[in-house]
Amino acid sequence: MCIGNRDGGDDGIGPHIADTLKIDSLDFVVLDCGTTPENYTAVVKRHKPKTLVLIDAADMGLAAGDIRIIPKEKLGSMHISTHGIPLSILIQYLEKEVEHVIFIGIQPQTMFGEISKPVKKSAEQLIELLKKKKIDQIKIL
Repeated sequence: MCIGNRDGGDDGIGPHIADTLKIDSLDFVVLDCGTTPENYTAVVKRHKPKTLVLIDAADMGLAAGDIRIIPKEKLGSMHISTHGIPLSILIQYLEKEVEHVIFIGIQPQTMFGEISKPVKKSAEQLIELLKKKKIDQIKIL
């Protein structure tokens, strides 16, 4: 589940990653959820994945482009893009349907204009990790 606002600078990194991943034939489903990931819960239920990865810009107080797996316990205290419902609540709901829910945050530099260079570069690295199923190499916040 790639989350974000295409018109919001680095907040558009989720949809950017979805666009890039959809080009390749992958053995996993990629969803561009835009700013309403809660609207895609039925799709998740239908596919019944063992692991669900959510990707979004997240202000973690790190350098622009830094990527971290954010434990659900830390989500409530962080500023994560403006979306319909808090992601912590969405994750609680999804955990009833999916064995493993992993939230990956990318530190934004700007929330207006184009996606910044450091965030775009980090997205390329994350895309490679996702394709190779090596997200366990991402540091935990």
